[in-house]
Amino acid sequence: MNAVTPFKRPLTVLLAKPRGFCAGVVRAVEIVERAIAQAGAPVYVRHEIVHNTHVVEGLRAQGAVFVGEVDQIPAGATTIFSAHGVSRGVEAAAAARGLDVIDATCPLVQKVHNQGRRYAQLGYDVVLIGHEGHAEVEGTRGQIDGRLHVVATAAEVASLVVADPEKVAYISQTTLSVQDTREVIAALTARFPAIVGPDIRNICYATQNRQAAVQAMAPHCDLILVVGSRSSSNTTRLREVGEIAGVASHLIEGPDAIDPAWFEAVETVGLTAGAWTGSWIMRMSSGSVCAARARRSPARPGPPSRCRPRRSPSGPCVRRSVPRPGRPTGGRRRFRFPPSSPRRR
Repeated sequence: MNAVTPFKRPLTVLLAKPRGFCAGVVRAVEIVERAIAQAGAPVYVRHEIVHNTHVVEGLRAQGAVFVGEVDQIPAGATTIFSAHGVSRGVEAAAAARGLDVIDATCPLVQKVHNQGRRYAQLGYDVVLIGHEGHAEVEGTRGQIDGRLHVVATAAEVASLVVADPEKVAYISQTTLSVQDTREVIAALTARFPAIVGPDIRNICYATQNRQAAVQAMAPHCDLILVVGSRSSSNTTRLREVGEIAGVASHLIEGPDAIDPAWFEAVETVGLTAGAWTGSWIMRMSSGSVCAARARRSPARPGPPSRCRPRRSPSGPCVRRSVPRPGRPTGGRRRFRFPPSSPRRR
C-alpha cells in the first residue's frame, strides 16, 4: 500500500466584484491632493475626508490637517468639506472666518440634500432614514428646513409624530443596508399610506453593488472578510450582509487584523472591501489571508489537489474574482461626475 503524502489543503479566496474605492471617494481624495499641490500645505479638512485610516494618514503625510470644527482653522485658510457633506451652519461658520472652502461633498449626497429641501418646501414632514450621529446624517439634517425626523429601524417608525399623516416624505442616508432600508420603508408605508419617497434610490450605486456582490458570493464561502474602517457605515453594512447570509464575517482594517484562528476548517474565503478602501490594502490583505491560513491549517492526508493554485510565499492559495451581479463580465464601465464638481465656495 502506497504511503499517503500529507498536504495542506489549498485555500480558495473569492474576490468580490465590485469592491473597494467608489468614484465619490476617488474624487474626494483627488480634491485634497490637488488642493495641497496648488495651495501648498497645510490644507485643512473638516472631519476625515473619508472613513479610512490608511487614506487619512496618507493625506496627513502630504500636508492635510484634519480638524473637528471650522473654528479650529486659521482665518482665510484653504479648507475642504468632507465627502459626507456639512450643514448650513458649518457653511456659515466657514464664511464668517473667511475660509477658502472647497466642497468635496459626494454629488450623490448633494442629491439627497436637494430632494429633502424640495419635500420640506412643499410642506412635508421629512423622515430621514439613517444613523443618528453619522456625519452624513448630521450634514443632511442641517441642510433641510422644516420638520425632519431621523429613524434607523422599522421599530422606531411607531413613535413618529407628524403634523399631517397625509403629507409625509422620506429620504435616506446613502450608505445604508438595502435590506434594512426596505424594512424601514415598508414600516413607513404601512403607517403612512400616502407617503412619498425615492424607494432605495438614495442608497448610492456603489453601496448597492458591493452589497449585492457579497450576497452573490456568500453561498460559496465558509468565511467572509470585509476590509475597511470600523467607523465606515458602508463597510459595516457589508459585514452585516455576510452575517445575514449565514456566513461568519469579520471586519478588518488591514492585514494585521487577520486572526489565524478564523481559518479552522475553512476552505473558501470571500474577500471584499468598503467603498472607502483602496486597492493596495486589498492586495496586502489577500496575501495575508493566505499566510494566516498556512499558519493555521494542519497537514492533512489525502490525494493531491487537481487545481493549480497560485503560490504565495506562505503556501498554496487560489484567487479568483466573483462576477459582478447582474452585469456582463466582459466590459468595464466608468462613472463620470458632472463637470461642475468639485464646487468651490
